[in-house]
Amino acid sequence: MRKALRWLLALVVLIGAIGAGGTTAGAAYASGRDTTDTTDNDIKDRILKIPGMRLVEEKPYAGYRYLVMTYRQPVDHRQPNKGTFEQRFTLLHKDTNRPTVFFTSGYNVNTNPSRSEPTRIVDGNQVSMEYRFFTPSRPQPADWSKLNIWQAASDQHRLYQALKPVYSKNWLATGGSKGGMTATYFRRFYPDDMNGTVAYVAPNDVNNDEDSAYDRFFATVGDKACRTQLNSVQREALVRRGEIVARYEKWAKENGKTFKVVGDADKAYENVVLDLVWSFWQYHLQSDCASVPATKASTDELYKFIDDISGFDGYTDQGLERFTPYYYQAGTELGAPTVKYPHLKGVLKYPGINQPRSYVPRDIPMKWHEGSMADVDRWVRNDSTRMLFVYGQNDPWSGEPFRLGRNAEKRHDFRFYAPGGNHGSNIAQLVADERAKATAEVLKWAGVAPAAVQQDEKAAKPLAPFDAKLDRVKTERQFLRP
Repeated sequence: MRKALRWLLALVVLIGAIGAGGTTAGAAYASGRDTTDTTDNDIKDRILKIPGMRLVEEKPYAGYRYLVMTYRQPVDHRQPNKGTFEQRFTLLHKDTNRPTVFFTSGYNVNTNPSRSEPTRIVDGNQVSMEYRFFTPSRPQPADWSKLNIWQAASDQHRLYQALKPVYSKNWLATGGSKGGMTATYFRRFYPDDMNGTVAYVAPNDVNNDEDSAYDRFFATVGDKACRTQLNSVQREALVRRGEIVARYEKWAKENGKTFKVVGDADKAYENVVLDLVWSFWQYHLQSDCASVPATKASTDELYKFIDDISGFDGYTDQGLERFTPYYYQAGTELGAPTVKYPHLKGVLKYPGINQPRSYVPRDIPMKWHEGSMADVDRWVRNDSTRMLFVYGQNDPWSGEPFRLGRNAEKRHDFRFYAPGGNHGSNIAQLVADERAKATAEVLKWAGVAPAAVQQDEKAAKPLAPFDAKLDRVKTERQFLRP
């Protein structure tokens, strides 16, 4: 019996080793055989032998090894001898003979096991990295001038170089929202590291001074009745400012919330209300329009709706602090949307307050760097290859998407929209033909497309079965942030 088990184990490992690079992998998964790498040298020891690695903790998960780690990075990749910091990342290890997906949210890293959609599609490993300057991955002291898209891309490049000798098969980059932007910037500066990129709901603010695309979006999104009611409720929220701000201040005092960065509760409240319509479409669907209260609803009902959709915590000092690195980047390189509110004429007290400088402590200097986004946009249109952009039809951030250049399909560049989708849109929500095409491309880029998919892309589907815990989509309310 033991011999039989050892023989079966050896066969499983052999199948995984042979199949990872081509069509045999698909046959292994189709047969239901487990290809988890169980005889590999202890992955934790192998990773820890890499200079600069430190283990934080290991969390058990069936079929995987899950490690929370840090990697020592230069504060400035142009001057690596001028100080370092520890950057947190996680490793969801399946098998060194499987492809690896490099994921980033563009914010903090989640330290619980999870799997991005491309990781499930290719049934691979996943490296998830925390974006620099999001705590605890922040240099001390913090030189904020070293927070830019090139430095962040160089973080990814350096970690990839460290792990590539262990994970030698194909790599894909992915991320959603700011993570999708991050994955795209990574490919722009280090185009040869990854075999492909899947960027979800990634905005592309080429010209920060021209945001009329967002005004056109809000003039047409959903149906007219829903748009009209949302605008009406947004205005009513400001008409009742005095009563609601008093409640807001009481809530803040009871919960230890302060407003030093934005100024006071009244200014914070105006920001919260300005987010209301945007946040609704970012995280909700046309079918949720029935939940929008009547304009004459009670103040209790209105207060609850505002908190549910926009969130009163977002513009407190405590709510802003975690996202200071994003607002810094939005005000120095990424850009931020500016939307016109003609229906709010006469009820706004602080026009123009909703811009990045308002949300970053004044002791952190900010200087706009012109041209960063235009440079990435040109690269995507002219030089990128094997890029897949997925957007939601009703997601406000789709107002300014990445644009594909001429001969995009010949370069295996694609852009698809999930019908009626919001900021959580993904490949699974695309129409059938586009879903099959996108899935087939991801499998091919990863080097694990089964023979059936190579012959007919309509046969493409994820190689790994759905896991309710690993694949649970958790959409965290980000307020007016990508």
